[in-house]
Amino acid sequence: MVYITRGLAETLLRLGDDRDPESVTIRLSVLSAGELDGTDLPPETPVFTHFYMPEAGGSVGAVFGMDLGTPPGQTQGLFVSHPVGDLSISERDDLAEVVFVAVPPWDEESLAAFDRSGRRKEVEIVDAEPPEERVA
Repeated sequence: MVYITRGLAETLLRLGDDRDPESVTIRLSVLSAGELDGTDLPPETPVFTHFYMPEAGGSVGAVFGMDLGTPPGQTQGLFVSHPVGDLSISERDDLAEVVFVAVPPWDEESLAAFDRSGRRKEVEIVDAEPPEERVA
């Protein structure tokens, strides 16, 4: 079972729709369920809650060839949109621990998760919120 917050799932589907007919790849990270408000999952359960915008660090990356928008080792998953394709992972997808794939019509039924071997995982959308973050 793979858990994702409703807010993140809706955001990813919207980003896939916004980029259509182009594909988008977005790195995802988790928090433990114990850090979320509104869930009754065991506290140690990983829940996908955050994403890193694909353009973050883009100008520096374009010059130096490095992805500075994603902290190294801090993403456990990946979202890939397939505007024209099947609800499956392809050989071109960068395989992470968990890969979420979405296809048109960009609704909850068109979002699936796979492990790095390409096996489909059951997805549960969680109505929980990550803690509010503040910039000091």
